[in-house]
Amino acid sequence: MADLEGSIDRLAAETGFSGVVRVDRGGRVELAQAYGLAHRGWALPTTVDTRFAVASGTKGLTALTVASLVEEGRLALGTRAREVLGEDLPLIDDRVTVEHLLAHRSGIGDYVDEDAMPSATAYVLPVPVHRLVTTEDYLAVLDGYRQAFPPGERFAYNNSGFVVLALIAERVEGAPFADLVRSRVCDPAGMADTEFLRSDEPTGRTALGYLDGEGLRTNVLHLPVRGSGDGGVYTTAADVHSLWSALDAGRIVPVERVADMVRPRSDVPAESMSYGLGFWLHRSSEAVVLEGADAGVSFRTVHDRAAGVTHTVLSNTTDGAWPMARHLQELLTP
Repeated sequence: MADLEGSIDRLAAETGFSGVVRVDRGGRVELAQAYGLAHRGWALPTTVDTRFAVASGTKGLTALTVASLVEEGRLALGTRAREVLGEDLPLIDDRVTVEHLLAHRSGIGDYVDEDAMPSATAYVLPVPVHRLVTTEDYLAVLDGYRQAFPPGERFAYNNSGFVVLALIAERVEGAPFADLVRSRVCDPAGMADTEFLRSDEPTGRTALGYLDGEGLRTNVLHLPVRGSGDGGVYTTAADVHSLWSALDAGRIVPVERVADMVRPRSDVPAESMSYGLGFWLHRSSEAVVLEGADAGVSFRTVHDRAAGVTHTVLSNTTDGAWPMARHLQELLTP
């Protein structure tokens, strides 16, 4: 424990890390440490219960929300997106299914082409960010992108697909997506500090996202003012641990459904991982991974149920989490 804590402290000092690191082993908290500032302008320090944005870490919650609807028979993995979208987003292939979208194998055009972005801070949305408040608002940025390849042909990471999943969930249930995530994932998991916050209304214990390692410029002009199925959730390290515990216990969806979601659908050599339905998968162990990266946001959590180890890194800078996440991976992977 002392060696782990000491090495984390040293790396945090060397890299100027701002965020929270948590390690759980064998059902107990082995390490929970906070570093840096949640609000630089007021010099407010980060604490272990500070809430951080997790960008694409949200996709795991979206996948679980959809999976709960599948469990109830409200949707099926084979449901075609077109059955729910109607005349909206006409360039989406008629054959695209819910499973294609969950597995990043839909081939639909992506409103955020991460491969074409020189950096996370270079992307500019085609509409003012303050107009993206509800999932339906995202139709304005999702439309107009042609199908890139036939559904099911191959893996291609796709943000649009998870916003489309949020649209489908909303229309099937007739409720805002944020409410569905709350009732279907966060409440049964005991994730009281997890929600879709507006970036222009930061609440107490919420870290502002910073574009650079130093300076006061935040990410408020770079991201939608309120996220949807592909990103935008804020959470704490404790809530992330609660999510993994709830998955293992079948409190969100049955364990059989979880097992299917973490069954590899694609090998992704570029990431040295595989992908299931909403979750990244370690290639040489049973570990399941969620991660997110965006302007002023970096996040990674790894849960290895077989080894009884979970480690989570949340940071309010664009690249801050990665050195720490790599270090933990090296220390804690059997």
